[in-house]
Amino acid sequence: MSTHLRLLIMFIISTGTAVTSYFIPSTVGVVLFMTGLGFLLSLNLSEIVFGFKHSVTGHRVGTKSKALPNGLEKQFAWKEYLFYSIVLVLALLETGLLHHFAGFSQNSKNSPQAIVGYILMILFIILWILKEIQSVYIFGIFRNPIYPKHVQTVTLFLEKQTKLMKIGVVRRILINLVSPFAMIAFLSLDSSLQGLHSVSVSIGFTRAFRMVWQNTENALLETVIVSSVHLLISNTDIWWNRNLDTGIRLLLVGIMRDRLIQFISKLQFAVTVLLASWTEKKRRKSTTTLCVLNIVFSPFVLVFIVFSALLSSPLLPLFTLPLFLVGFPRPVQSWPGVVGTTACVCADTVYYYQMVPSLNTALQSALAAGSLGLLLPGSHYLGRFQDRLIWIMILECGYTYCCINIKGLELQETSCHTAEARRVDEVFEGAFEQEEYARVCSINEHFGNVLTPCTVLPVKLYSDARNVLSGIIDSHDNLKEFKGDLVKVLVWILLQYCSRRSNMQENVHKTENKGKASLIILPPLNTSPQTESPEDTDSLNSENLDDWSDDVFGEEPTIKKGKEEKVLPGINLPIPGSVESQRVGKHSTGTVTENSLYQAVALGYPATDKGKQEAVAYIPLMEFSCPHSHLLSLPEEWISNCLPNSKVKEMSSLFPEDWYHFVLRQLECFHSEENASNVVEEIAKDRVLKDFYVHAVMTCYFSLFGADNMIPSPGHILRVYSGVFPWSLALDWLTEKPELFQLALKAFRYTLKLMIDKASLGPIEDFKELTNCLEEYESDWYIGLVSDEKWKEAILQEKPYLFSLGYDPNMGVYTGRVLTLQELLIQVGKLNAEAVRGQWANLSWELLYATNDDEERYSIQAHPLLLRNLTVQAADPPLGYPIYSSKPLHIHLF
Repeated sequence: MSTHLRLLIMFIISTGTAVTSYFIPSTVGVVLFMTGLGFLLSLNLSEIVFGFKHSVTGHRVGTKSKALPNGLEKQFAWKEYLFYSIVLVLALLETGLLHHFAGFSQNSKNSPQAIVGYILMILFIILWILKEIQSVYIFGIFRNPIYPKHVQTVTLFLEKQTKLMKIGVVRRILINLVSPFAMIAFLSLDSSLQGLHSVSVSIGFTRAFRMVWQNTENALLETVIVSSVHLLISNTDIWWNRNLDTGIRLLLVGIMRDRLIQFISKLQFAVTVLLASWTEKKRRKSTTTLCVLNIVFSPFVLVFIVFSALLSSPLLPLFTLPLFLVGFPRPVQSWPGVVGTTACVCADTVYYYQMVPSLNTALQSALAAGSLGLLLPGSHYLGRFQDRLIWIMILECGYTYCCINIKGLELQETSCHTAEARRVDEVFEGAFEQEEYARVCSINEHFGNVLTPCTVLPVKLYSDARNVLSGIIDSHDNLKEFKGDLVKVLVWILLQYCSRRSNMQENVHKTENKGKASLIILPPLNTSPQTESPEDTDSLNSENLDDWSDDVFGEEPTIKKGKEEKVLPGINLPIPGSVESQRVGKHSTGTVTENSLYQAVALGYPATDKGKQEAVAYIPLMEFSCPHSHLLSLPEEWISNCLPNSKVKEMSSLFPEDWYHFVLRQLECFHSEENASNVVEEIAKDRVLKDFYVHAVMTCYFSLFGADNMIPSPGHILRVYSGVFPWSLALDWLTEKPELFQLALKAFRYTLKLMIDKASLGPIEDFKELTNCLEEYESDWYIGLVSDEKWKEAILQEKPYLFSLGYDPNMGVYTGRVLTLQELLIQVGKLNAEAVRGQWANLSWELLYATNDDEERYSIQAHPLLLRNLTVQAADPPLGYPIYSSKPLHIHLF
């Protein structure tokens, strides 16, 4: 069971089932009771009940409630309930009829039970063959000739795997339907159920009817062995036939099967440790003595291994040296506590978090088809893709379901991590990347490794590509084009922002501004200058503000002091003939903030001599010439100008009017308007609106490049890309407007990506192509920094592409990192479960009891055979340090 609580509850219910069956007087009733309870207890009852309650609650409310976790809403639909009900009814009918009407001839080789035994043998052989051909290696040694030889792309792999998928469907039907009913027939026809029930009958057959569903493949193996022994030994006087009923025989065979599998795995692990110690050149001198002693005293070593297998305890190699002890018995998951509650979360955790749902779906098909071998609780699998290592553990198995835990190991590879990851790559390459002319049935070259390749899984995840941008970001021609492209991108982003903003506020504008001329405050290009000396600026305070503020528009200026607001009295009535300005945002009409009073004053500039300070454009009132221009008006706080008038005049020549008009015609905010084309033409002719954009765009442009209007350096590009703007007259003004700041930063990052694309793919031919390129950035890309919180959000939202700019100080080059979301192949192999348990037992002993927490200790050093470093990483914290660990995931296998 996946948790201790589930284990305790299941143990109590199972014990109660065996006890209850002992007191049922009717033999038919006992058989039906065992069959029904065996089937029900093998199901994932907690998830089924939870899904049923969810569906009932949803129908009562009449609306769809929140989605169930782990895809339960999809898994436990009415089809599954109907399937389970039909299987249960058929199983009860088969059991009751066969038990009641069939004759019992225990000793005859032609009895109905013997005939069913022959059928089970044939089924077992077929299922074994179908399981082996699903994996890349047969017995882990010989390469499967049917498996695709060279696997590169998902499409090619799925084409070649079509036959295997069909075989997997046949195998699934045989395991989930044919085999259980055949074994139920074998048990129902047994003569032990005809007489009075004994304790052994109740215990043995309760387990037998449960195992038919709980672990069908193992139950089939046990039944075939019992049936074969019965057919081979016809003498009834033998102890096996005289004193043991079929249920106890199956129980004994099951115990022997389990312990034999453990013994073989532990023996293989012990041999691997010996080989690892001998082949490690650095430690060969110090471990030679231990290796010789193990060979000399091999009988005693075998006794330790047998004793460890009998107790189902891990075989503990002290410090991972060939010095073996019997470890303390541990549960299947090896660690206390609920699985998936602890992990060393870091910035790279999000990559595993994104891929787990798709990996869960891929594992569903692979586990159901048998590609990952025999499903047993405690099995461990290792997946590999680029720099990602995925650790998969089977926690629980039942009828048509299993429960797994997925862990993600660190991406920042240490030397030990890299050495073992390289060996993992070699193991998988030897299995999945063979040439077409290779031998039909080659041998696994890495047979001694604890990792045995199984299959590849198509998973939707991010591929990570890192490129050196030398020759692109430091090219003089590219940087010169960068400045011109930046103005265009700023225009496009601001117009798109206003377009979306007007769509959200369309109803408000229609009701408030219908039939009225839209007004804004705009600093025009050709206006008479108005100077403000530093002395006048310094004299601005709350005492003389009344003398400074001429309230020509009838507003009451307000100054914020911390949490208090001081409202200064003024004239409420506007001057006749003037038009009252409207303020939007947090401040209501009739009040103006302290910042608004400073809009026309150049504060924060470097000190200049009095009389030499350059003129700053003042703020007159302007009116749109087009009644629809309000659809594209920017927020009022973005209208003010903080640059000297001469600087604005100088930079306005850089504004691309033809591009501005082209983008206007591409906007979608006019589709709801009648005569949309005429509306666009009228807005395009509105000089006031254009001057508005000229000031906003060029102020942002000036903020991004600072006071020097030179070609930017690569270092400047990186700093601004990272959000560190150079000092300029407009920097304080821009930082006070966080939304505009983010838009300007976004435009700069888009322009950088555009420069790289133009250098890689060729120049942009026309405005239409440029628009398509920017629209693709907006919809399919996230362009930013890896450290940004939005980077993680974009990954979880599964943006198709992500781009980040960086610098490698070791190589002295600028780098670009591109993440691409696509369906790719993850290579998966099965680990020796006893090797994992043994190394985890040593880890626990070494850290908790021997208190050897040296980060360079021998037992954590890399070894290509044992994969010591990766195994230690995969342990639960605080002893291990996986960066991701999922909660128990329930996978539906039918």
